[in-house]
Amino acid sequence: MAKDFDPATELQNIQNFGEFGGVNPSITDSSTYTFLEADRMEEVFEHEIEGCYLYSRHWNPTNRYLADALAKMEGTEAAQVMGSGMGAITSTLLQLCDAGDEIIASRTIYGGTYAFLKNYLPKFNISVKFVDVTDLKKVEEALSDKTKIIYCEALSNPLLEVADIPALSKISKKAGTTFIVDNTFTPMIISPAKLGADIVVHSLTKFINGTSDAVAGAVCASKEFIDSIMDVNSGSAMLLGPTLDSLRSASILKNIRSLHLRMMQHSRNAMYLAKGFQELGLKVRYPGLEDHPQHELLKQQYNEVYGFGGMLFIDAGSKEKAYELMEYMQNQNVGYLAVSLGFYKTLFSAPGSSTSSELSEEEQKEMGLSDGIVRMSVGLDMDIESTFDKMTIALKEAKLI
Repeated sequence: MAKDFDPATELQNIQNFGEFGGVNPSITDSSTYTFLEADRMEEVFEHEIEGCYLYSRHWNPTNRYLADALAKMEGTEAAQVMGSGMGAITSTLLQLCDAGDEIIASRTIYGGTYAFLKNYLPKFNISVKFVDVTDLKKVEEALSDKTKIIYCEALSNPLLEVADIPALSKISKKAGTTFIVDNTFTPMIISPAKLGADIVVHSLTKFINGTSDAVAGAVCASKEFIDSIMDVNSGSAMLLGPTLDSLRSASILKNIRSLHLRMMQHSRNAMYLAKGFQELGLKVRYPGLEDHPQHELLKQQYNEVYGFGGMLFIDAGSKEKAYELMEYMQNQNVGYLAVSLGFYKTLFSAPGSSTSSELSEEEQKEMGLSDGIVRMSVGLDMDIESTFDKMTIALKEAKLI
């Protein structure tokens, strides 16, 4: 990555004042905006005018503040925020694809994204090839003259496979496709746009917000692309209406200021637990461990200070054992048996029967998703040693050690 780019510094350098000099930008709680001159309204319908707002489904000042911050964080020209991560993903894909187009997507991605690609897009005669993006030869072999997009996650959900973003970018550029990277698992850790991605998407619901009290998404890209998805006549985000509420937007903007500190703590805690699980003889997957297949690849791409992330998984061997372990951990006050990630307490789930349940058993087996996998989003625990002790008790109760 570019050594002179630091996501946290980019955010720190933003300076916005509230209407009355407040250190936080004022929240604009309006769905529509007034004009002193009728012809000015007509002009705003035609094109964006700085400082002029028409209707909050398009833009409002509060969403603009958050979008600008996210663009700074990802190193892109512009961004737009939306009502969910899926709203960001689907709007982006539908903006780029026409009937007859083709998408190459990673075989290991969030279940909702997988379902949209596999089950929904064929209605519009848009086809998808799912490939192992860690095998660059397979990506190249999947290309055709119909390929419009290459899509992957920087760190995949739930198998934690690392994408070689610079290499995939080269393949994409040579083929004339658009390269999209979902960076939900690794905000600040990886800067996909600086590594060659054309578009970066996020579920802001997760680490970026960090308090599990809002659902939101974002698209970070060139100004030309953001303008296109917000076009009043042909923009997918404008016409499909995945609008983010301004009060939630303001809340996320406040939370993003501590993201760098949270990511460092999530990473520290996850590394401690991963090493501990490894020493106990458990089957553990964490990109910070040297036995992770793409450990060195991630080190070549990551912003080192933020670590290897807060996501790991262990394999309990069976669904029954996975369920038993998670219930024991919740009873030990380790965290919560819940989907999602990025919360201050540890969250754990069995992805095969939850966040990846959209995949058939055969598809899960083919990609290497065991039904005994317990995915953990490691929390911000100050005393991670005590948390590990509680986990050890739960592991003993489940007879896994």
